[in-house]
Amino acid sequence: MSPDETKIKAVGLNQYNYSQTMAQTIAEQLVEMLVDAGIKRIYAVTGDSLNEVNDAVRRNGKIQWIHVRHEEAGAYAASAEAQLTGLACCAGSSGPGHVHLINGLYDAHRAGAPVIAIASTVASTEFGSEYFQETNTIKLFDDCSCYNQIATTPAQLPRMLQAAIQNAIHKKGVAVVGLPGDLTKMDAEKIGTSTQIFNTGAEIKPADNELKQLAGLIVEHSKIAIFCGIGAVDAHDEVVQLSQLLKAPVGYSFRGKMGIQYDNPNEVGMTGLLGLPSAFHAMHGSELLLLLGTDFPYTQFMPDCKIVQVDIKPERIGRRAKVNLGLHGSVKDTLRALLPMLSAKNDSSFLQEQLKFYDEVKKEMQAYVDDRGGKNMIHPEYVMRTIDEIASKNAIFTVDTGMSCVWGARYINATGKREMLGSFNHGSMANAMPQAIGASLTDPDRQVVALCGDGGLSMLLGDLATIAQYKLPIKVIVFNNRSLGMVKLEMEVAGIPDWQTEMFDPDFALVAQAMGIKGMTVKDPDDVKQVLTEAFLYKGPVLVNVFTDPNALAMPPKVEFSQVKGMALSMSKLVLNGRMDEVMDTLKANYKHLKEVF
Repeated sequence: MSPDETKIKAVGLNQYNYSQTMAQTIAEQLVEMLVDAGIKRIYAVTGDSLNEVNDAVRRNGKIQWIHVRHEEAGAYAASAEAQLTGLACCAGSSGPGHVHLINGLYDAHRAGAPVIAIASTVASTEFGSEYFQETNTIKLFDDCSCYNQIATTPAQLPRMLQAAIQNAIHKKGVAVVGLPGDLTKMDAEKIGTSTQIFNTGAEIKPADNELKQLAGLIVEHSKIAIFCGIGAVDAHDEVVQLSQLLKAPVGYSFRGKMGIQYDNPNEVGMTGLLGLPSAFHAMHGSELLLLLGTDFPYTQFMPDCKIVQVDIKPERIGRRAKVNLGLHGSVKDTLRALLPMLSAKNDSSFLQEQLKFYDEVKKEMQAYVDDRGGKNMIHPEYVMRTIDEIASKNAIFTVDTGMSCVWGARYINATGKREMLGSFNHGSMANAMPQAIGASLTDPDRQVVALCGDGGLSMLLGDLATIAQYKLPIKVIVFNNRSLGMVKLEMEVAGIPDWQTEMFDPDFALVAQAMGIKGMTVKDPDDVKQVLTEAFLYKGPVLVNVFTDPNALAMPPKVEFSQVKGMALSMSKLVLNGRMDEVMDTLKANYKHLKEVF
């Protein structure tokens, strides 16, 4: 027995630094580098090629392995954590594990979430042999990553991992490291390059002559509107100062809402498919529109006026709107440099007109809240407003794509401390519950509320067990309209009678209880506030199954004649097919919308 082995036996493995006596493996080196980079947990399903990494996590003790039920859920959870903290990690093992990661990684990459994805794969000696569970990780992840490499030698792994982390942080996207299973067992090698992570920042603003050009445009125009995206959320105070100086209304995208709406006397809400007529009205009534940190995708909502776009990624400038002046810079740095060049405008008539219009819009919104609906047909607007009122001021909300996303966009208000996460760019179903897992693990002292559709929850239902296993006090609110509500609306406005959009749902409250989660059901609007209050006060995880009105429509800020024509056509087809009862339910549920349209 060697002296080192004698020493280990004498003091016990748990009290001795095992890595001092034996060569560090690649798996151990990987875990150590992740810990040094600030990674707190790896979301994964362990198996074959990942097992050495799993064991290295166990022995390291400074990082947590979160056993999700589906790798897609793990990728969503990592995306949420990355958006809240700046970096997170998930992993998938050979073949199916990789493929399961894809949708969540697409969402993370499009959201600009810095995620490290460890794609462990078959032994390097089997590459190209169509071995069991073999996938080509380079091809597979190429379209949803900013860095994508596979290590096949011990000297490559630390260099690739360091580069992956640097790319994820500074390019704000997914970085994939392919890791053959046989490599994880090999001894690590010392390398001559850095393994340290450099998370640096820089001031980025337009050139002085470009700022002067912008200031000149501002002087020339009296009706100015501002529209902010996610790139402006850290510039709240500068945006408010600019809007007050210019007497300009401020609209925002969904991703920009939580950072721009609060303590903002000139805000006029959102525009776009989920938005309100007020922001649309302000933008289309302006002579000059300032787009700040937004890659707002819907060109049909952009006005025909002079447009200035400021973006940290200059390659985005002009791809969504006909821009007259494009400026490269962070919104915060740009506005700080611009503000001293400007003088206050005196005429506030345009601003006052938009704020008055916004007040009328908010009264209309309240009408939907006041009309609470009936049994099994609870109006979702009332449910969401109630959640907004009872949720904590620093709550983290996650929203599914679809109708629950619409109601969250319109009725959950910013406080300056709240966060809202969703699949805003990728538009995938099933994101809210797994994103809530990542949010709750990241910040266990904050209230986390998952606003789920019944379709979205059904798709990744198994990861309710992950919530139970880790005792995460998430409040899962199911807007159970027994249908794919947004798809149903899309079909109707296109003149197509909805078909195969109905959902045959289990009793979600009983499912939750079977998994060890408190389950509650609400079918009467009179019970909504009491049940939600009880759920939010409960210390552990809760699922509240709310039976909402399946005929509630989410009308866009501007209703086109083609949409009205399409809706009328689809209703006519339903009548001709003997579905008159559905037509009457739709008319009854949306009489306020129909009054506005006609």
